[in-house]
Amino acid sequence: MEAIYDRSNGRVVSRHQMMRKYRFSVVMKHHYLALLIISALISCGTAHKAISIRTLTVDKLGVDVGVDENREYSYTDKKAGFWYGRTHQDSPTDWYAGWNQAKRRILSDYTLMVDGKVLARKEAQVCVYPDRLERRWPVTTETLSMVDNRELLSIIVDEVKGDSIGIVLNETLLKDAVHRKDALCYTPQESEKKRLKLVPLHPVMVSFCGNRMQVPASAGGFLIAYGTEEHCDSLIAGYRKEGNRWQAGRKARMDSLIMVSNPLHTNLPELDKAVDWITLTMDELITEQQGKGIYAGLPWFNEYWGRDMFIAMPGATLVTGQFEVTKEILKDFAQLQDRDTASVTCGRIPNRANLEDILYNTADGTPRYVIEAEELLRYSGDSSFLHDIYPSVVLSIDQSLLHHTDAKGYLLHEDADTWMDVKRNGIAGSPRGNRANDIQYLWYRQLEAGAHLARLMADSAHAETWHRAAVRLARNFEADYCNKDSILIYDHLNADGTPDLQYRPNQLYCFDLISDDTFKQRVTRRVWDELVYPWGVASLAQWDLQFHPQHENWNYYHKDDAYHNGTVWLWNNGIAMQRMIEYGQQETAWKLFKNMNRQALHEGAVGSLSENADAHPRKGHSWPNRSGTFLQAWSNSEQLRVWYQYFLGIRPDLMSGVVTVEPKLPAEITELQTSVRIGKGILYYAYKNGKFDVRLVGEDAKVNLILPQGSAPNPIFEGVDFCQPHPLDHYPCFNVYHDPPLTY
Repeated sequence: MEAIYDRSNGRVVSRHQMMRKYRFSVVMKHHYLALLIISALISCGTAHKAISIRTLTVDKLGVDVGVDENREYSYTDKKAGFWYGRTHQDSPTDWYAGWNQAKRRILSDYTLMVDGKVLARKEAQVCVYPDRLERRWPVTTETLSMVDNRELLSIIVDEVKGDSIGIVLNETLLKDAVHRKDALCYTPQESEKKRLKLVPLHPVMVSFCGNRMQVPASAGGFLIAYGTEEHCDSLIAGYRKEGNRWQAGRKARMDSLIMVSNPLHTNLPELDKAVDWITLTMDELITEQQGKGIYAGLPWFNEYWGRDMFIAMPGATLVTGQFEVTKEILKDFAQLQDRDTASVTCGRIPNRANLEDILYNTADGTPRYVIEAEELLRYSGDSSFLHDIYPSVVLSIDQSLLHHTDAKGYLLHEDADTWMDVKRNGIAGSPRGNRANDIQYLWYRQLEAGAHLARLMADSAHAETWHRAAVRLARNFEADYCNKDSILIYDHLNADGTPDLQYRPNQLYCFDLISDDTFKQRVTRRVWDELVYPWGVASLAQWDLQFHPQHENWNYYHKDDAYHNGTVWLWNNGIAMQRMIEYGQQETAWKLFKNMNRQALHEGAVGSLSENADAHPRKGHSWPNRSGTFLQAWSNSEQLRVWYQYFLGIRPDLMSGVVTVEPKLPAEITELQTSVRIGKGILYYAYKNGKFDVRLVGEDAKVNLILPQGSAPNPIFEGVDFCQPHPLDHYPCFNVYHDPPLTY
């Protein structure tokens, strides 16, 4: 057994030592697999030593935030809780601020003191790390963090220049304060069967001034636990005994994700830092709230949405090598399928699964479920889980074929059953008929993916039936949806069969159904010209009378009216960049990619990509407002997916025994080292001085390296650039001014 290079401390250690280092934390179970794989590959490969990649660590990812920025930040406990705050704000203004558990608001905020003097956050130096927030004052330092899989907040207060420290909790969400000898207890208003318990970090004498807790500086800080009395006591006792180990385990989990599973080093430090941060905030959303799943976004989508989850899955778990997590999610969601044959949604995977209810109101979540099951096979090469989920695949496709297809094989759905799903007063905000173009693409992919799974399960009858249905659909789609004169793929067909002429980005998803490559290039160029702003892809062209320039402009319209009618959706950046890269326009795609990285590092919530942005900046501004959720799963994941699958060009198909690597790096990247998990092996990938070195170790598959080829400029993309705001003289959405502004 050969040695392993431990990147965290720069030492060469044995496999046993490496395993012992991480053994202490149960949350590392999936990362153990990665470590074991790496050590085995190195030991049995042809190389005599591990390939070392210089990477960042969690401790090197700190983002300093100035008082004027007052940026958002968030953490989760990887179970069912998250904390949201602003770096320099003393009193919460957002209703969701603070600590949330299982969709209930528990605590909005707290205030610290030294020797009775309030520590104003606007006077602090603040640095946000992936695992903690640090605020520094001349008299002390605060470190706020959560703990994996435990309902506990840790507030370390050290380097104190004073005799005492104090804390007072914001009581907006609390009631029934009870003073104990060593604690302060509350009942959360939204969780009346549970308790909130505040104690000093170390057991010391406690005094109270009203509901302010004051302790000697030697207390070291405070702990806040949530749950039953017994559970709170257990958490507090456990942290006092093993808190350092718990926090070290949390950091080790994060370090493993960016140092072992997905190391990255390039000549561009900002790129390395942004990709690491987006990887970690994406992972922040993978939780255990209701089985294994991925939050759709924070703050208000802290639940599982089938559509969002399976859109996010490639970037969240597949390109990052978390195959066991992917299997768990697929298996857990299969259990939630609607199996009632009398139901109109029989066969569907939930659109939304929360603690109170399960909804099946989407036509795209189920196709994406089947598609991602097949994609997992391509990445992992492990078909053992198919026996568990294949019955759900059969039910989903057969029910659609039986009840929800028309004479041409199109999948039928309700007006608001696509990702553009907003309704207000029961009326769809962006009605898409009953045959949206992206739904037909997803249905096609579901049929073909299902046929592949059927062949693997030796179910030839279903394989043939489903494949024939897919071929028929594709043949009809190109004839019915493509307007080559207008360079338009119709967004949808109305119930009466007439095509919709609005210009939307959904057409970019339909290319698998079209054979005319020149037409697809022209569509890509026109979409980029009409919809792709420097800050993201708009949901409607600005020359449309239904266009809303800003997402939230309450003096004129309800935000839901704008939601899919002009508002920028960052998740569509992924397909827009993908198409440009496929057609050799990676330099143009790179501009958008960099803008998203800049957002993650320098705008909004630290390390995160938002759900939305305005299409047009506000008067007097050159850049738009971010809006929607501050951390959106599919925004983050699509940034990662495009990086790995299209800029790096890594697209495995272990079921065929091939890993295709087709790099499309921008000229700005001159040096790059990375590695990714493929099946049971590791793909090592290096680029320097114009040369690529790509090796797959530990997996029996062929690497098909397709190197960039010089070619003549493509006239279709000559002069391509971002869309710029050129509003019409008047939009109907501005016809009425509301004072006071509209509300929900």
